[in-house]
Amino acid sequence: MDYQKILNQVSQEFAGKPRSGKVASYIPELAKVSSQKYGMHLHDVNDNNYCFGDSNERFSIQSISKVFTLALAMKVVGDQLWNRVGVEPSGDPFNSLSQLENDSGIPRNPFINAGALVVADVLVSYFSNPKAALLTFLHEITGNTSIDYDPVVAASEKSEGYRNFAMVNYLKSFGNIENNVEEVLDFYFHQCSLSMSCRELANAFIIFANNGRVIGSEREFLTGRQVKRINALMQTCGFYDEAGEFSFEVGLPGKSGVGGGIVAVHPDRFAVAVWSPPLNPKGNSALGMASLERLTTLTGFSIF
Repeated sequence: MDYQKILNQVSQEFAGKPRSGKVASYIPELAKVSSQKYGMHLHDVNDNNYCFGDSNERFSIQSISKVFTLALAMKVVGDQLWNRVGVEPSGDPFNSLSQLENDSGIPRNPFINAGALVVADVLVSYFSNPKAALLTFLHEITGNTSIDYDPVVAASEKSEGYRNFAMVNYLKSFGNIENNVEEVLDFYFHQCSLSMSCRELANAFIIFANNGRVIGSEREFLTGRQVKRINALMQTCGFYDEAGEFSFEVGLPGKSGVGGGIVAVHPDRFAVAVWSPPLNPKGNSALGMASLERLTTLTGFSIF
């Protein structure tokens, strides 16, 4: 498969076309990013890399980070995690509070904000320095020790994070947050502020396409069982109340972030990341979704 030729075609099809959607503005720092940014990077299981556009420029990965914290939590506490967070699609926006009341403080899945806050609490309990532990995990799976948090974005998240403050306190009222809420939120805001490029994201996500291993290494970062479950959660819950649409159009497990990034994987083939900041009404990159639909259509590769 000539992936570069296909990526070039995707780029040409969308080049110069008007951008639909709006750049996220509820986090002040995200509102400053140009709506014209557009890049894509594909990393295959043979360790080849293909790209176009702004694929090497770092951006705020936001909720894509929830896949990394989930993987780390599954690594350190195993199936105990599922006593505190579910595995069902929410069908509601990522920051919904109403479901917590109906579900007695057990979030539907780890990718909605409530679920990610519970995962953050698990990591705060397990590690004396969860921010350092998450960076170490990312450095190990990418081989890139320059990946880091953006403190300006983290501060921006905190300045407007009223709903997340409400959510973690509500979870605490049900007994599903064990640590100090400020400590949990500090870690959560930092994980969302991680700054990575499409290339770095595709390289990081290759473990979900390669049975838990980095290409060319025998070290098992995740078991095959864990990878299977993470991919299943990305397929059913990675796009909140648009997960069905992403499965229908793209047909790959994936995860989006309000910074305009989307990462998707085809098990045993590749990991691919795309970045375009304008979001559709559901909070997912409009051009990113369209680009991934073209990729799977042109390659003929989806999991279905």
